[in-house]
Amino acid sequence: MMLRAEQLCKRFDSFCLREISLEVARGEYYVLLGRSGAGKTQLLELICGLTHPDKGSIFLDGEDITRKRVQDRGIGLVFQDLALFPHYTVKDNILYPLKLRNMSLSERINRVQHAAEEMNITDLLLRKPVNLSGGEKQRVALARTLVTDPKILLLDEPMASVDASLKDSIRRLLRRLNRNGQTIVHVTHDFGEAVSLASRVGVMHNGRIIQDGTPAEVFNHPVNRFVARYAGIKNFFRVTFVKSYNSWSGITDNRTRFRLTKGDYPSSGLMILAAGEVLVTRQGAAGVQINNIHGVIEDIVPSPSGYEITVNCGDHFYADISHREMEARKFVTGEPVIVSFRPESLRLVGNGEEKMEFER
Repeated sequence: MMLRAEQLCKRFDSFCLREISLEVARGEYYVLLGRSGAGKTQLLELICGLTHPDKGSIFLDGEDITRKRVQDRGIGLVFQDLALFPHYTVKDNILYPLKLRNMSLSERINRVQHAAEEMNITDLLLRKPVNLSGGEKQRVALARTLVTDPKILLLDEPMASVDASLKDSIRRLLRRLNRNGQTIVHVTHDFGEAVSLASRVGVMHNGRIIQDGTPAEVFNHPVNRFVARYAGIKNFFRVTFVKSYNSWSGITDNRTRFRLTKGDYPSSGLMILAAGEVLVTRQGAAGVQINNIHGVIEDIVPSPSGYEITVNCGDHFYADISHREMEARKFVTGEPVIVSFRPESLRLVGNGEEKMEFER
């Protein structure tokens, strides 16, 4: 394992990181995902050496680097505010971290040229940051870090200063860096950003990593309501489980009943259903095992991919439909409809028990 953190604890004035352990493999793209104030940036600062833990250890390639100086760790950090020197040209910004290194001037210039070419900013080398766009500044900050040939690249909210129209190009750039072998640890609050880049995700909340896994694992098997909501899940049902012969059903607090897949269930638990798995029709969906539940459309809200429909069936169901489907069906609020979904679309959260400390 390339990077390993064990039981890291650090107390700040009004916040603390609590018993954080993580592992990042060589060549992995690891994303720390969480709300503002979760402790993501503070964890990056511990890893790169800007601060030291009160307890715990950090290992890089098997070496304990917990008390090593920043410049001796072989770790590069791109700050959220980029921290470019405004009075320096792009070339001098990229050159700056090499000034303290024992290397010839020609090697420094070669490294700067190579980093500029890799970031596609050779035509910007004589400009100053004030004359650059947000995306160009991000590329300069990346080049300045990559010029040191870091073993691991740490990115603190790298999309924060980039216009929406330029985010795709930065994503492509980061994916290319990772494909070329660069190990990356990336901090973000955006689940979509994490899904588009990460090979593995660590969800942070209140100074802890509360779930770690691939984006699919986190989305499909969230450990609690907080993670499920962060993954974009809107349909939550507190369910009592009932077995009849060889089949299982779930009954919500509002007496809505669904068919479930075969398996073992606790007496009660929290179930989730992705809005994209819910079909809204006037006649219901065909199939013996399909759940068809009658309700009334309560709200229709435009979304980037189409529309979100809220259907009141006693319990509220949220469904995503496309622009094309809405145009064809022309749903309106107050209309009776049927929501349909497969039993396998319902998923039990964690072991069915909510960890309420993470809900605060």
